[in-house]
Amino acid sequence: MNKNVPQSWPNLSLTPTRMQVEIINFCTTNSTNHSQCSVHQLRVRLCMVAQENNRLSEPFALLDPERYSLLYHKEEEWYEIYDDYQVLKTLDAPWFKGVDGLQTVCVTVLAQKTTSKERIHFQGILNELTGYDLDSSDTNRLSELGYTRRKFATPRREELKKRDPIAYATEPWITSTVLPNDQQGYLHSKLSVTLYYNSSVLSIKADVTHTTSDLLKIFWESLPKEDLSFEGWSVDYVLKVCGREEFLSEDFQLSDYLWVRHCLENMLELHLSVVAVSSLPDNTVGREYWPLVDSLTGLSSSHKELSIKEKKVEDIVMISLWDCERKFRVKLLGFDIPELPSKVPPLVQVEATIIYGRKTVSSVCSTSKEFTDEVLWNTWLEFDILIRDIPHGAKLGLTINASTVEGMSTKDTKSNSSKASDYQKGKGQVLYFVNLQLIDHRSLLSQGPHTLHMWTFPEWDEEAFTFEAEKLSTATNPDVAKAMAITFMLDRYSFPIVLPHAKSSSGSGTSPISDSSSLDLTGESRLSSPSSEASPTTPFTRTDCLRRFKEESVHYASNLPHFLRTIDWMMPTAVQDVHWLLSHWGPEDIELSVALELLSVDFADLKVRRLAVQRLEILSNDEVLKYLLQLVQTLKVEPYHDNCLARFLLKRALRSKRIGHFFFWYLRSEVAGCPFFRQRMAVILEAYLLGCGEAMLTEFQSQVQVVTCLHDVALTVKVLYPDRTDLPSTAPQKLQELLEECNLPSDFQVPFDPRVRAGSIIVNCKVMASKKKPLWLEFSCVQSEAPASPPVGIIFKHGDDLRQDMLIIQTLMVMDSIWKEIGLDLNLVPYGCISTGHNIGMIEIVRNAITIASVQRSQGGVAGAFKNNALYDWLQRKCPFQEKHFQSMEKFVNSCAGYCVATYVLGIGDRHNDNIMITEQGNLFHIDFGHILGNTKSFLGVNRERVPFVLTPDFLYVMGRVKGRPSLYFQRFRDTCINAYLSLRAQSRLLVTLFSLMLLTGIPELSMSQDMLYLRTALQQDQGEEEARNHFLQQIALCEQKGWTVQANWWFHMMAGIK
Repeated sequence: MNKNVPQSWPNLSLTPTRMQVEIINFCTTNSTNHSQCSVHQLRVRLCMVAQENNRLSEPFALLDPERYSLLYHKEEEWYEIYDDYQVLKTLDAPWFKGVDGLQTVCVTVLAQKTTSKERIHFQGILNELTGYDLDSSDTNRLSELGYTRRKFATPRREELKKRDPIAYATEPWITSTVLPNDQQGYLHSKLSVTLYYNSSVLSIKADVTHTTSDLLKIFWESLPKEDLSFEGWSVDYVLKVCGREEFLSEDFQLSDYLWVRHCLENMLELHLSVVAVSSLPDNTVGREYWPLVDSLTGLSSSHKELSIKEKKVEDIVMISLWDCERKFRVKLLGFDIPELPSKVPPLVQVEATIIYGRKTVSSVCSTSKEFTDEVLWNTWLEFDILIRDIPHGAKLGLTINASTVEGMSTKDTKSNSSKASDYQKGKGQVLYFVNLQLIDHRSLLSQGPHTLHMWTFPEWDEEAFTFEAEKLSTATNPDVAKAMAITFMLDRYSFPIVLPHAKSSSGSGTSPISDSSSLDLTGESRLSSPSSEASPTTPFTRTDCLRRFKEESVHYASNLPHFLRTIDWMMPTAVQDVHWLLSHWGPEDIELSVALELLSVDFADLKVRRLAVQRLEILSNDEVLKYLLQLVQTLKVEPYHDNCLARFLLKRALRSKRIGHFFFWYLRSEVAGCPFFRQRMAVILEAYLLGCGEAMLTEFQSQVQVVTCLHDVALTVKVLYPDRTDLPSTAPQKLQELLEECNLPSDFQVPFDPRVRAGSIIVNCKVMASKKKPLWLEFSCVQSEAPASPPVGIIFKHGDDLRQDMLIIQTLMVMDSIWKEIGLDLNLVPYGCISTGHNIGMIEIVRNAITIASVQRSQGGVAGAFKNNALYDWLQRKCPFQEKHFQSMEKFVNSCAGYCVATYVLGIGDRHNDNIMITEQGNLFHIDFGHILGNTKSFLGVNRERVPFVLTPDFLYVMGRVKGRPSLYFQRFRDTCINAYLSLRAQSRLLVTLFSLMLLTGIPELSMSQDMLYLRTALQQDQGEEEARNHFLQQIALCEQKGWTVQANWWFHMMAGIK
C-alpha cells in the first residue's frame, strides 16, 4: 500500500458514478488525522477500492486527473476538486454528518471525454480574438496559466447570474456632470425630436428635463389604442439613436445622455427609433465547457493546522513556511546560450536578488568568470533573509551582468536597496534577466531544480529597470532555441512548504501581534496630517497605541501610501499589525486617488491591493471607463494572474458592454505588443470573451477582421511607396484597389468608438505623405431613418505606438470632467484614438476642421505664418453672421484657454501649425502628441520650442489683443486659464497618479521617475494657490513676449516641411 495513504480509512461506498467519502470529524484526536489527507491520497484510496471491487477496467487511471475528475454538487452547480495537493478538510463543499456521526461529503468521479469538434472550433475563435493560443501553452493543469483559466470561471459565472440581458444590451451613454454654466439655458429650451417606428413617424418638441419614459408615452398615445396599457407596452420597447449603436434607456433625463448633449451643443435634431426589445442582438452566452473549481482551491491553511510541532511524520502532509528557520539560498549551477552575441564582455557574474514590489530587499553576487557559451559555477548563494520571512509576491531575480573584477566574492549581500542604486554604483551592465515567483499561485514555496530562459536587457538607461513592469515579470523567454538559459537549484523538502494565511483559523478581530512588533506607532512611520505639529503625550501601552492609531488613522487616509512605504514588509510582525489596522478601514475611508496609488508597483501586499480594489467597486461604469486604461496597465504589477483587480475588471466588463469593448482592445493590444505579460493578458481576455455574449463575439470578430485587412494593406503600401513624401498620382487608385481586394466585412463597430457603425469603403481614400504612410480611409455610414450622416473617417497607422496618444487624450477627458464639475466647458476635442496591436492603431478624423498651417497658406502662402489677422479673417468668412461669429469667438477663447492649460501641464511639445487644428465653428484643438512631459523637439541641435505653450500673435489677434491693447476677450481668456489651472491643481494627486501608473507601459517618454518631475513642477505642487496663480500668469506673459519665435518656427516648418 502507498506509504502516503493513511492506514485506517473511513469506509467508501462505490457506485458506477458516485463514491461517498467519509472523513473523520475535524476535532478528532485520532492518531491518524484523516482530515489532513490530500486529494491525491483520496485518489489512491479510490483506486484501491475500485480495484478490489472490479468497478473499472483501468482502476489506476483514477490517479490521473486528466482522465478522471472529482466533483461535488453545491447550489445547483458542479465544482471540480482541481488540486490534488489540496487537503480534503479545506474543500468548500456541502459537508454533512453521516449516520455514523462522521463528517461526510459526496464526491462524483467523472471520466473525462475527448474534446469535441465544437469545443475545438470555439477555442479557435477565442484564439483568433485574443491573438494567442492558450491551449498550446496550457500543458500543465497545475501551472498558473491552467489554474487561472479554470478559476476565472467563478467570477464570470457569478456576474452572468446577476446580469440583466436587456440592461446589458441597451446600456446608455450618460454623464453625471451638470450642464456647464454657458449651457444652462438649454434646460429652459425645447429640443426637436423625431421618433420612428415601422412606418410611423412622430415629430415633437421636448423639454430636456423629460425622461425617456415621457417620450415613449407621447409616442404610445399617438398609436392606435389597444387593450395593452402603457406600462405593459413600454417594457417591450426601447429608444435607440438612429444610425448609431446608442440607446436612451433606464429613464434618465434627456440632458443626461451624451448624444442629447451633442445635439444641443451643435443645434441638431434628435432622431430616435422605437425598437422592440425582442429584436435586439442575442447576448446569450454559450455553454461553459468547464465546471467551476473549488472556491477554496489552494493550499493555504492556518499556521496552527500546518505546523509540524508535535506531529508524527506519517501525519504530515504539508509544512508551514513559518516553521522554516533557515536562510534562503540558491545553488547556481550555470548558464548556456546557443550562440554568443556579437559583442560580449570578457567577464560576467550572476546576481541573485529577492525582489518585493519594485524593491530589492537582498542580493548576492557570484564570482566573475569568462563569458563563453557555457559557464558553470555549481555554488550556493545564501541570502540574509530567513525562509519564514518571505512574503506573498516576492520574486527571485536573476541577472547576468558584465563584470570587471575576476573572482568577486559571493558574499556581496545587500538589503533594503533598490536595483537602480545598485546599477549606479557601477555593479556592471545588465545583459540578461529573468524572475521566478518564490511563493507560487498555490501558496507553495518553489523547490528543486529550475532552468529558466532569460530576456535580453534593453540598451537604455538602466534606471528604467525599477519602473518598467516587464523587468519584474515572471514570464520566461518563449524563444527557447536562441535564449540564454540559466540553471539553478533551490532547497528541496520532503513535503510541500505552504505560506499560511493566518496564525490560526479563528480569525480574531484583535491585533495578532505581541509586544515584539516592530511597527513604529509613535515615530516616523506614523500616519499624521502633514500640517499637524507634534504635541507632548502621556505614555501609552501597546494596546492603547493600537486602538488610538486605528481610530485616528482613518482621518489621515490621504497619507496612507506614504505610511505604507515606511513599512518593512519583510518583518511579519509589522505586516500583521498593518493588516489588522487595514481590516478596520472601509473602502469609503480612502479617496480614489489614494486607491489608485495603492495599486502602483510600490505596493505588493495583497491585502493593501484588495482594499484599493474595494474602493474601485464603488465607482460607476462611467468612472471605471475613465480610468480603465491605467487599470489595465496596473494588471502588470499584480503578483499573480488571478488577482482581485483582474476579477474586478472582468466583472465590470461583463456587466457593461461599454467597458467590455475597450477592455477587449486594451488587453488585445498588450497581448500583441508585450511578450512579458502576454499570457496574463490573454487569459484575462479569454475569461471575458467566454462571458461577453454571442453578439459581442460577432462584433469583435468583424473588428479584428478589419484590423487584419488594413494591416495587410498598410504593409503593401509601404512596400509600394518606400519614399517618405514622393507619392505618385496613382497612389489613391492603387489604395482603392487594395481595399476592394481585401476581405472587409460589410459593416463593423469602430474600435475607438463602439457607438459608431461603419459601412463599406468609399472612394475618398488616400495614402498620407508622411514617413509611416498612414491610410486616410472613408467608410459609408449605415442606413437609418434619419437624414444621412457624414462618412466615418478613420486614419489607420502602422509603425507608431499610439499608447502615448491614448494616454494624453484620456487625460484630456479627465481634465474635461474636472472642469465640467465646476461648470467650465472648454470645448476640448478628445477625438477617438486606439491601439489595436503592436504599433498599429486607428485615429478618428475630425470633420469640418483644418490645420492652422492650411489656414495660413490660404491667407498668403508661406508668408501667412507672419500674418496676424489670417486666422481672424478665416473665421469671419466661415461665420459671417453676427450671432454665428459671436459663438465662434466664444468657442475659440474657451478652447484656446483649455488647450493652453492642458498642453502646459502635460508638457506637450513639438507644437507646430500642422498639429494644431480649428473647426469651422472656431473650436481650436491639438493633435499628434509624440512629445510630452517637457520632452521638446530640436532641429540641427537647436531647440525649436521657446515658449511654455502656443499663444501666437494671430491667436491674440482673434481675441482683440493687438500690441498689448486691453481686450475683454483676452481678459476672459486669462481668467478662464487661471480657473482651469487652479482646478487641475486641486486634483494634482489624481493626475500625477494616473501618469505614474502609465510608467508601466514602457512608453519612451514616460519610463522614469524624472518624467514625473515635470508634471509636479507644472502643477506647482509645492506652492500655494496665489503663487500658482502668478506662476501661470507669468507663463501667459512669456508667450505674449516670445510669440514671434513661434511664428518664425512655423514659417520655417512650412518652408522646410519638417514634421
